[in-house]
Amino acid sequence: MRQGKLALAIALAAICGAKPNTALAQSLGGVVRIVIPFAPAGSADLLARLLQAPLQEALQQTVIVENHAGAGGNIGTSEVARAKPDGRTLLITTSAFVVNPSLYQNVSYDYSKLEPIGLLPAAPNVFAVTPKQGGINSLADLIARAKAEPQKFNYSSPGNGTTPQLMMELFKLTTGAAVTNIPYNGGGPATQALMSGTVDILATALPGAQAQIRAGTMKGIALSTDERWPTLPDVPTFKELGYSDVSLSNQHFFLAPPGTPPAEIERLGNAALKVIARDDIKKRLVDLGFLPTAEGPEAAKARIAENVEFYRELLARVKIPQIQ
Repeated sequence: MRQGKLALAIALAAICGAKPNTALAQSLGGVVRIVIPFAPAGSADLLARLLQAPLQEALQQTVIVENHAGAGGNIGTSEVARAKPDGRTLLITTSAFVVNPSLYQNVSYDYSKLEPIGLLPAAPNVFAVTPKQGGINSLADLIARAKAEPQKFNYSSPGNGTTPQLMMELFKLTTGAAVTNIPYNGGGPATQALMSGTVDILATALPGAQAQIRAGTMKGIALSTDERWPTLPDVPTFKELGYSDVSLSNQHFFLAPPGTPPAEIERLGNAALKVIARDDIKKRLVDLGFLPTAEGPEAAKARIAENVEFYRELLARVKIPQIQ
């Protein structure tokens, strides 16, 4: 448990070394608040805190990051959807944003009304265990044990409807393995559940688990990339193990409240793209477990529409019931 917390602290410290400079000019209208609708230490949170200081420089405004977790991301998202459309309250969220319209019977916002600022770097998903989890050292071990002892094993996920959870459910459907989902309010709590021995397996986005895997306190058994990740050469991909159809990545969306002026969307989007294009930021993204690519508002809008339909069909395929 101590080792897991230490590795998590190291990961956070590595990206949060630069604190916001409160003396920055605020002539453009004060503080920019970025809401993360999940608990700390998940992929959206890690990404936001990596981008916080350079965005602050690019915008010449103080940027703060706040976690408002709950209801699979709906609480924080609803807050931003109700915020004043002045570019001062923004949202960085995950693929849960495009899953929730189909997963929940009722959400208190219209996903299509939020204004896309851009597509931020995506993150692969990973299945992991701890070295003390006897008998499971590979994906093949997991399948064999889960089939031999149905319902004995459980896994933690960042929450219902997140891509790690959907990937595990798709994997179960494909292989016939029986593993029970234990959902948490983000990747950080899900990771700690594995490290503390509360669950047997972890399904999460790579950025929240890479530090522990590299430190040896956690063992990655499969990763949803086409090729092995450069900093984790010993972790095989689902593709090379014969399960390319179950691979899902965790997309990150940068969004503003409905009605935010186009000029403000353009200003924010240009700043984000400028930051992510920096060589030093690209390197830190890969080191953390993100694909170092980004696109602007139009690409984000198209991806949202496409993904909403994709996940509607996927939820039906893996037979996940709607949440009331």
